[in-house]
Amino acid sequence: MFQRLPMYQHVGADAFKKNLFNIISFSEFLGNPHKDFKAVHVAGTNGKGSTSHMLASILQEAGYKVGLYTSPHLTDFRERIKINGKEISENEVVTFIDSNKSYLENNKLSFFEMTVGMAFSYFSKKKVDIAVIEVGLGGRLDSTNIINPILSIITNIGLDHTDMLGNTLAEIAAEKAGIIKPNTPVVIGEFQEETFPVFQKIAKNRSAEIVVASKETIELETDLKGDYQKKNSKTTYVAVQLLQSKGFKVSSDNIRRGLSSVVANTGLQGRWQQIHEHPKAICDTAHNKEGLKYVISQLERESYKQLHMVLGFVSDKKLEDVLALFPVDANYYFCKPNIPRGLDEEILFKQTLQFGLKGNTYKSVKQAYQAALCNANKEDLIFIGGSTFVVAAVLKADFLDI
Repeated sequence: MFQRLPMYQHVGADAFKKNLFNIISFSEFLGNPHKDFKAVHVAGTNGKGSTSHMLASILQEAGYKVGLYTSPHLTDFRERIKINGKEISENEVVTFIDSNKSYLENNKLSFFEMTVGMAFSYFSKKKVDIAVIEVGLGGRLDSTNIINPILSIITNIGLDHTDMLGNTLAEIAAEKAGIIKPNTPVVIGEFQEETFPVFQKIAKNRSAEIVVASKETIELETDLKGDYQKKNSKTTYVAVQLLQSKGFKVSSDNIRRGLSSVVANTGLQGRWQQIHEHPKAICDTAHNKEGLKYVISQLERESYKQLHMVLGFVSDKKLEDVLALFPVDANYYFCKPNIPRGLDEEILFKQTLQFGLKGNTYKSVKQAYQAALCNANKEDLIFIGGSTFVVAAVLKADFLDI
């Protein structure tokens, strides 16, 4: 299926379907499994993955059987579909594809549409109490948007995927606001002057209660160490309050334990994750201007003698928006993510020159990271990022040692 079905992570916009016809038809073929369970729908430019995992972790601590659907995966396809932190089994994946192979190929579904159908069927079959469903891209036309959730969450809006979602924050907000459903509350993670009126108008038209999480003053501890997780934890906290009002029994202790055990409960990877010690090496999947601002700010507060940056991007990324953020006094190791959309390391190198970034090119992420490990002293710091697929490659490597 990786080879036969168009996958956004590999081919980009060509895999993005501009209507819900395929997923609606496929869901009907499967017996509309998405109607068998309650769901929370999570969209946003940044933080939707972390927020989804935080919420799932809290609900697990409260004793619920929780489905979790996220994308993309980092090291194993089965990461996308979990129940109480346990990945769908290989046998379940193979059985689903074998049972539906003719339909998938004859109806020209995308890889994402197939995966959504698989997740919803699995959650229905296993009778989850609730599923946390992360949007893949956008919202209005995302394949997950066939669900009728009991709660919607939109974390924030940034200028990412502008070729498909729009060129302004307001246009992108309108696409993501497509997950706001009639008479269903929506949590807005961050108040932004340009986007909130869009959410407010759509929520009013759909009689949906709107709650802004960034107004919350509570400080919450989480095992996820990125600075940006402070906003995500507030968003999750407000979401839990709304679920409590709908009858879900979640205690303060459940919230505390859930937020402090996100990695253990859900297996989340790639968010300010330390993968090596002496030298300390940290990877993070932040890949757009808004996300990278937080990561680079946090890097600046780390203690080290020299900073080493293993950096790679996808070819459709607007590099001028992000390269200016990176420190000029670091040593750079430019590489290409091993996907068709990966930006050639030589092209990246040439584009970084105008921003004063100095370094060498490497044919693979693994080679770049190995070079950084060889060159770094024990007191140095290595950062790996720029793309989800750079992080995925280094997490898959067999030489990690912490």
